[in-house]
Amino acid sequence: MQHSVGPREFLSLLWSLLFGMSVPAAACPASCQCTERNGLSVVQCVSRNLERIPPDLPRDTAVLLLSSNQITHVPHHAFRDLRYLQELDLSSNAIESVDGGAFLGLSDSLLALDLSNNHIQAVPKEVFAQLHAKISLSNNPWHCECTLQEVLRELRLDPDTVNEVMCHSAVQEQYAGKPLIQVLDSGINFCNFHHKTTDVAMFVTMFGWFSMVIAYVIYYVRHNQEDARRHLEYLKSLPSSSQNSQSGKDLDTISTVL
Repeated sequence: MQHSVGPREFLSLLWSLLFGMSVPAAACPASCQCTERNGLSVVQCVSRNLERIPPDLPRDTAVLLLSSNQITHVPHHAFRDLRYLQELDLSSNAIESVDGGAFLGLSDSLLALDLSNNHIQAVPKEVFAQLHAKISLSNNPWHCECTLQEVLRELRLDPDTVNEVMCHSAVQEQYAGKPLIQVLDSGINFCNFHHKTTDVAMFVTMFGWFSMVIAYVIYYVRHNQEDARRHLEYLKSLPSSSQNSQSGKDLDTISTVL
């Protein structure tokens, strides 16, 4: 009976012939279950109470299922070595933050990314840069503002969940609780609000400094007037007649100042 050689066995045999050594099979993380599909690994880590992404994932992973865990953060280069990764499911975790370089290295392979049902309010502008995957961002407490609007321009949202990307909060309160796409389709530009807010803040700051300068000038003038008045009263109270001539000159001068 002829024995067929699988892709892994073939690569291992080829490596052994070329370099005289065997290649150990890719290890499966202890908290996950690994199976094979078309010669690549499917890594299933669903509902394993994981608090972080396993660091020892097989390099030939094509499907990585990490849903329903307690992951709170997706770090920079989290999947750097997974060049064959096609599907990544991070849904139903407790993710609050995603680093800007979290998905670097996946632009050529990734086809589907699920970040739905997490605690994400905002992401860096570059986080999905160059990804061609279909992305689900539904059921997160998004804060709708300029950066999020620019992020959406760079990605391909899952059309089945696009109306579930809701504004939990927004730079303008009247848009809270509404689907983000619906708000943007109505012609709203959150980046305009951002620029207006910046302009108002700058105006308030300049007005504050101007008010301080005016207050100082007024104080300075009033203080000098008070000194002049006190000096005038002092000169008037002088009894000596020998100083009358000089006092008259001083009175004329002070009267001119006042």
